[in-house]
Amino acid sequence: MDPNKILAHSGFVSIIGRPNAGKSTLLNALLGERLSIVTHKAQTTRHRIQGILSGDDYQIVFSDTPGTLKPAHKLHEKMMGFVNESFADADVFVYMIDLDDKWEDDEFVQKLKKMDKPVIAVLNKMDVSTPEVVNERMEQVKELLAPAHILAISVLKKFNVDTLLDLIKSLLPEGPYYYDKEQLTDRSERFIAAEMIREQIMTAYQEEVPYNVEVVIESFKDNAKILKIEATIYVMRDSQKAILIGKGGSKLKMIGSRSRHTMEKFWAKQVFLHTFVKVKENWRNDDGLLKQFGYE
Repeated sequence: MDPNKILAHSGFVSIIGRPNAGKSTLLNALLGERLSIVTHKAQTTRHRIQGILSGDDYQIVFSDTPGTLKPAHKLHEKMMGFVNESFADADVFVYMIDLDDKWEDDEFVQKLKKMDKPVIAVLNKMDVSTPEVVNERMEQVKELLAPAHILAISVLKKFNVDTLLDLIKSLLPEGPYYYDKEQLTDRSERFIAAEMIREQIMTAYQEEVPYNVEVVIESFKDNAKILKIEATIYVMRDSQKAILIGKGGSKLKMIGSRSRHTMEKFWAKQVFLHTFVKVKENWRNDDGLLKQFGYE
């Protein structure tokens, strides 16, 4: 790969929207890889995750960002900081809208209106809506956001996803390869492994447990035949630790088994996963711990 080669389409695309609009699902669909974790719960995405899509004449660096919200604690503030960062370097914005969501209350709509880079408003989940609702929403988006382009899609059904990709390419400037052509993300394998475990926790538990959990990979040893991972799952209270572990360790074993299956599929090799659970009180409001956990 020639890093100095000027490509027809090269640049950065930020995917922004409210929780559960389908941002992470869209990123995975565009990449053709399951990079970002996806659940039905709000606040699944906590970091800014870059996914890299490369071809012979293009390289697109997508940013999947946390769902926009009003911060209730310092973790939320860090998450919104990642969203604000994505405004600084984007060549194109994709603003995801759930057709059934009250997106017009999103404070980032006003910020998007002031940007001098093209905004694509993407109305998602048209497969479970009606043409009347789609048309009504399109008119509303034109009036309130006035984006450069509006497109209705279904990420799950992969309807109009290729059309969106072609539109994004057409809006990007010429430029170089920013990353190696074979690179999928700017994130480390440790980060990906931690997210896979957190995804299973988000899916398996209800109420407060998923939102009080952080996963840290303590050891990541990779060789040709097996991947050995040790992970610590942090919670904020002893009661949450008991729920997470379950009777006789049954729930934790289930989380480990499901996480290991996802990892083996992603890395295409056998995975040995060992998990621990520890309590760190009020870590979501602790600047030191947030920095330690990667929220900088």
